[in-house]
Amino acid sequence: MTADLNHTVVHASDKQASAEFLAGVLGLEVGAPFGPFIPVDTGNGVTLDFYAAEGPVASQHYAFLVPDEEFDTMIDRLQAAGVTYYADPHHTEPGRINRLFGGRGAYFDDPDGHNMEIITRPYARPA
Repeated sequence: MTADLNHTVVHASDKQASAEFLAGVLGLEVGAPFGPFIPVDTGNGVTLDFYAAEGPVASQHYAFLVPDEEFDTMIDRLQAAGVTYYADPHHTEPGRINRLFGGRGAYFDDPDGHNMEIITRPYARPA
């Protein structure tokens, strides 16, 4: 039996701005509002439903497996937006990328402080 992630809610202080920010970095489209949500569909069929938070937004982590040939473009988009990216999840290595598992990766904050990650190779998990 398998279970596929279909969608998840991303709390945001400004759901439209947060959806547009992430879609812009990743080169995706922001969908039409769906009830109280602003959707961003990813390439593997998972939808991120941006939702207006009631109160403070708790930081979450979202990692995106991206094509290697698009990675530099995404870094360029972050730089153009004035967003600092980091090689590590604790944001101690600004302006650098990592090369874990034979790929490339970077972390950055979205407008609400969610710790976003782009990677070009999936992380190797122990058997």
